[in-house]
Amino acid sequence: MATENETPAAPPVLALIVDSNATSRSILVGQLREYGVTRIVQCTRVQDARARLEHTVFDYVLCDQYFGEGGYSGQTLLDDLRRAQLLPFSTVFFMVTAEASYAAVAEAAESALDGYLLKPFTPSALFERLGLARLRKIHLRPIFDAIEAEDFESAASLCVQRFEARAPYWLYAARIGSELLLRLGRHDEARTLFEAVIDARALPWAKLGVARAQIESGQAARAITTLQGLIGEDASFADAYDVLGRAQVELGHFAQAIETYRTASALTPDSVVRLQKLGMMSYYMGDRDTATKVLARAAVLGIDSKLFDFQSLVLLTFSYFADNDRKGIERCMADFSRTLERHHASARVQRFAEVARTLQLIQQRQLSQAVDSVRALVREITASSFDFEAACNLGSLLAVLATTSIDLADGERWVRDLGMRYANTRGLTELMANACGLHAPYGDIVRDCLQQINKTAEVAMAQSLAGDPTGAVNNLLQHAEHTLNSKLLDMSQQVLLRHSARMASPQAQQEAIDTLRLRMGSAPTRAILGQDSERHPGGVVLRVRSTTDNSPIRIPPPPQDSLAPGAEPEAPDPASVLRLRPL
Repeated sequence: MATENETPAAPPVLALIVDSNATSRSILVGQLREYGVTRIVQCTRVQDARARLEHTVFDYVLCDQYFGEGGYSGQTLLDDLRRAQLLPFSTVFFMVTAEASYAAVAEAAESALDGYLLKPFTPSALFERLGLARLRKIHLRPIFDAIEAEDFESAASLCVQRFEARAPYWLYAARIGSELLLRLGRHDEARTLFEAVIDARALPWAKLGVARAQIESGQAARAITTLQGLIGEDASFADAYDVLGRAQVELGHFAQAIETYRTASALTPDSVVRLQKLGMMSYYMGDRDTATKVLARAAVLGIDSKLFDFQSLVLLTFSYFADNDRKGIERCMADFSRTLERHHASARVQRFAEVARTLQLIQQRQLSQAVDSVRALVREITASSFDFEAACNLGSLLAVLATTSIDLADGERWVRDLGMRYANTRGLTELMANACGLHAPYGDIVRDCLQQINKTAEVAMAQSLAGDPTGAVNNLLQHAEHTLNSKLLDMSQQVLLRHSARMASPQAQQEAIDTLRLRMGSAPTRAILGQDSERHPGGVVLRVRSTTDNSPIRIPPPPQDSLAPGAEPEAPDPASVLRLRPL
């Protein structure tokens, strides 16, 4: 037991080396031990490294760029980890390679690397690079302290101040600040900051940020123009294709979106996230062969990974059902059984498993049990936890049942309920209609729902323009309460905010809006493919503590930005750097 005069033992310093070459690993182990790292884990495969990083926080990660196995690379590992929010801010991530082209270095920088080490390098060069990377994190600590306290306003203000003063690491501070502004819903300010970065240094991630801000503020068409210009400058910028695909899906340009996702997947063939996007889009476009092939590969690569979205497993089950592949369905059910053991408290995973079980019942011709299961799912349509993703899966199930010998008398009414709740935009409507594609009349019902919602909105807007905003809000609220359609509720909020001074009881109407919003739930009503679509390609992950997640704030390491003129810090003594853990 330590006495009062004894210094507490320093926590162990952890490092992960990912390299398939035994000699390279041995050299790095020796150098890191000389640097002062007390515990070193070695991995020869990307899959093993991904599993380690999902469950352990390392101080340093040194990863080789090229692996011979199945097209894997250190870059795609970093790419997936960043999207899945698995790299803490405190982790220093360096890519190590024997050869480096300009494109590779640029891509690495855009992935928020701390450094790019070209073999061979001397121990002193390694120590200097690691020390500088750690020092950068120390400079930015006040910003991340504010983020950890969930004081996003203060954190954003600190970022803007550092950017405007061109203080050390101003460029990365601008990147963090723009993400915070997007999170706070201040899309115009975020876009202004991105554009200021472009004026200072025309970096691809800043241009990508402009496009993301445009999408968030409802300007998907303008975002496409921005992204096409960015891709024209660098056709290998995979993150740009991710955001372009999202914009195209938002607008309902599905044929273009599937080609965009195909290109992104080709650029990074072992990216679990991009394989899932391509597979999901292929499924909704009716290309079952591609969907089955791609989603099956994504499952093989990542089903035990946090990168895997189990909606992919649901669509894979649908694909196997369409092919009458009994064994394929059984494999999916076995996967869901294992998944439920790990995620037994997740209502989303339970709903997925129930959809897959219902498909298996239909395939086994146990139709009465399948109908009972569908009825149970239908009872959730008005629940606050029910979302667009669940609506598409239920619509697909109803379309499957409609092709059986059972007369599903309530089928059309149930599909109409789904459509009236979620047919807000052309993109959403077409995705849901395509999900019901096995039974064409159901798709037509969903498309008709959008026309009805738009008609209701037009009538209310005309009422407001005619000088009766109170009547317009009441009209929108009445239909929103009946349909649970968020578009109508959002419009009622807009009319109320614009004309509250002219209304007799705006507070009562605001309370009605707030109450109804609680009934609808907090899930975003957007045309997205799986929940990982919101992981912000090209952005910086902002992860904070919560009541259900005691893990520390996690943010990928910063890119190789510049300091203010003349402000380049000296490399600290390695021993003093190590004593700074934890950040």
